[in-house]
Amino acid sequence: MKVFWTETAVENLSAIYTYIAQNSPRYATRIIDRITKRSQQLANFPVSGRIVPEFETEQIREVIEGSYLIWRESLN
Repeated sequence: MKVFWTETAVENLSAIYTYIAQNSPRYATRIIDRITKRSQQLANFPVSGRIVPEFETEQIREVIEGSYLIWRESLN
């Protein structure tokens, strides 16, 4: 399964980087790397993570990286 980032997700990732980089560009890069690598878990293991409580459907899953939620929606 491939990971496709929505425009909103890319904007959020950029905002996270910008905010953290104000104090530490190195740490901002590490956090972004961790978030993007964690998203690969959902690509490699589509039923990993928990079902998102707000939607209660198998098609939407989330994993947590630090204080960030990463969602996956199955297009099947």
